[in-house]
Amino acid sequence: MDQFSNGDIFAGEIIGTAILILFGAGVCAAVNLRFSKAKEGGWIVIAFGWGMGVLAGAYTAAPLSGGHLNPAVTVGIAMDTGQWGKVPVYFLGQMIGAIIGAVLAWGVYYAQFTANTDPEFAQDTLGNFSTIPEVRNPVANLITEVIATMALVLPVLAFGLTKGLGESGTATLIVALLVVGIGLSLGGPTGYAINPARDLGPRIAHSLLPIPNKGTSDWGYAWVPVVGPLLGAVIAAGIFKLAY
Repeated sequence: MDQFSNGDIFAGEIIGTAILILFGAGVCAAVNLRFSKAKEGGWIVIAFGWGMGVLAGAYTAAPLSGGHLNPAVTVGIAMDTGQWGKVPVYFLGQMIGAIIGAVLAWGVYYAQFTANTDPEFAQDTLGNFSTIPEVRNPVANLITEVIATMALVLPVLAFGLTKGLGESGTATLIVALLVVGIGLSLGGPTGYAINPARDLGPRIAHSLLPIPNKGTSDWGYAWVPVVGPLLGAVIAAGIFKLAY
């Protein structure tokens, strides 16, 4: 992380995370909203949409910041390298980018969100922005997020041991496919935040945006997709340091 300047990190993480959330919140809106051509496209579409968001965002941010786009990834890398000085800059850029990306996705689907005015047909809108567990059990939900994030961060750290992946850019493609796989295999219980900024930034945007009949922003659950991924990152980095 030390090879990047604070300014480049800040700009790169804002831009990259905004692209990630634009794609991710966009595909959720595409599948969920009533007046979308992709309505009811299904979970596979959502998983691939998020994976492509990682691909586009990380490739865009990589020259400036390394393309973390995720506080959990930043924590895992910092634990591995011992470089903590620029972690706050990464976090701030990721959070701002996540909020911007959510607002951009709202702008793309503005007409569809506006059509939520009729109380008879109105639908809660938080799921287009942030995660909602299928079964609300904070302990189980936390465990899901911890394990799913371990399944992200440990491979990301291990990819760095294979010479040439980083230089060729192949590592970014592999991480994008990894996110698709996590979504398909582990995303069912909670919606797989695996990224505190991915969940918290759009949740903030949802609470502030003028969406008719938008429903709750569910702040009582908001700590789970923040704490779970950070714990998962710490455990994954610990395993990596012990095993490799």
